[in-house]
Amino acid sequence: MKSQRHIIIREAIAIAAETVSDSIFLFLNSERECTWFVKSEFVGAYNFVLILPQDLKVTDSILKKKGIDIIRCWSGNQTRFSRIKYAFLHGVLLNLIHTDSKVVCVLGPWGKSHLDTLAIHDLSLSWTEEFPFDPKSIMHNESFSTVLAVVDIALDIGALGREGKSVGTIFIIGDTEHVLRHSHQAVFNPFKGYQKKERQINSTEVVESIKELAKLDGAFVIAEDGTVMAAGRHIDARSVITKQLKGFGSRHRSSAGITRMTDAVAIVVSESTGRVTIFEKGKIVSTLEPVISSRMV
Repeated sequence: MKSQRHIIIREAIAIAAETVSDSIFLFLNSERECTWFVKSEFVGAYNFVLILPQDLKVTDSILKKKGIDIIRCWSGNQTRFSRIKYAFLHGVLLNLIHTDSKVVCVLGPWGKSHLDTLAIHDLSLSWTEEFPFDPKSIMHNESFSTVLAVVDIALDIGALGREGKSVGTIFIIGDTEHVLRHSHQAVFNPFKGYQKKERQINSTEVVESIKELAKLDGAFVIAEDGTVMAAGRHIDARSVITKQLKGFGSRHRSSAGITRMTDAVAIVVSESTGRVTIFEKGKIVSTLEPVISSRMV
């Protein structure tokens, strides 16, 4: 008798073929699962993309030699839909899929070895209000890679908070000149005076500093190339109040406002829920939902 994992992947291939889907995104959590898949008859049966945690100790080159593409994702726990949306964003960045691709997704609970969910998504179609996902324009934005780097930091803050306490904050990426013009320092700028190379978002020291400084009031301002320009900025843009933002607080409304006035992208971490919300042009383009398990709320 075939295992559930074998059956669900076989069905995913059949659905992908019938719907003419571009790829099958297979979410795996362990080295053992990867080894099983590489040795299975499914390799080469369709265009598979493996979605693996960033910290999983699997050599990417071995998988690529088998013709298997890989997306490394944030290593924390997210809801299923959040994991799918995150993978889609990185898939476009890596040119594995396009903004109008159709993708079959196969996944199970985070951190578990069994697969129990099969979903098909056409990125060109609208998503529900509960799971907004309309990131076509930011995917073509020159700051897209920086946006995704900031998303990982935001997910960490949303899931873990800082020192056991929940934290909410705002990141504003791109169109720095206009963003600075429509904001002012609420506190002393801790990044002022440092050389550009010392303020890069891909630096471990900078990431840890950001997580610590997230406890301060105000927003982070980050340039398209990942240079952190400021922290503790108060946004002067008028808050946006729309049906989509009903029930959201001042962080979300002011982030919608600054993205309506500028070409920036804003990422908000909710202090109460840990949810990460991405704004562009005054609208929510995506939300990501880390599962809070290691912080006190």
